[in-house]
Amino acid sequence: MAEDVKKGALGLPSDTPRERFFNGLLAENPTLVLMLGMCPTLAVTTSATNGLTMGLATTVVLALSNLMISLLRKVIPDTVRIPAFIVVIASFVTLVQLILQAYLPALNDALGVYIPLIVVNCIIFGRAEAYASKHGAIPALFDGLGMGLGFTCAITVIGFFREFIGAGTAFGVQLLGEGTVIPGPVGEFFAMYKPISIFIMQSGAFFVLAFLIAGMNRIKRRQAEKGRDVSAFRDTEDTDSLVEAPASAEGGENA
Repeated sequence: MAEDVKKGALGLPSDTPRERFFNGLLAENPTLVLMLGMCPTLAVTTSATNGLTMGLATTVVLALSNLMISLLRKVIPDTVRIPAFIVVIASFVTLVQLILQAYLPALNDALGVYIPLIVVNCIIFGRAEAYASKHGAIPALFDGLGMGLGFTCAITVIGFFREFIGAGTAFGVQLLGEGTVIPGPVGEFFAMYKPISIFIMQSGAFFVLAFLIAGMNRIKRRQAEKGRDVSAFRDTEDTDSLVEAPASAEGGENA
């Protein structure tokens, strides 16, 4: 009799590339579910472009550092694994920053110090410690891709809503000007657009993030009411087993 296959995120076979990808993208989205990486989430999402760029930069570092740490997991002594992780992550962050400086200098200036601070992003440290250092290279790579793209999607959406509500633009394109009529159903007058500048400030990020998390929790609750299994989605209140990142790494980012 064949052994039961261990199930992971969304009922997929555990530790497969597909399961790892969707785990980070949906089931354990680092921003909307695990509530990690709040520093860049709140600071750089003043526009959708900034959010997208920051997310993709983090994804590249996360995927490549996961891959490298997994390949070196049997070589790195346990006593020096944290310094070794820092060296690996910092190397890829430096590479990403140099590319941004060379080809996207305006975006590099807009993101400022938050690009170098990817080195101490607790999402990257968490995945290195909790997954990449304990599993094979291919699952670790897809774990990094899933987590990185989950983070990218979340902060891009946050940036989009902050930019659109606060300035009437999306990805730098002006969609609404002050006084623009917003049509309602069946062509009826609904409202006139007026920029709400608080959304461009850091406090606006809290509002948008709260609404997105509330929306995700509502979807999860409705699925549970229909009798569907939602155990793959971690509760945002469950903070004990989110990641096994060292306290020093989380403290570095939160500082």
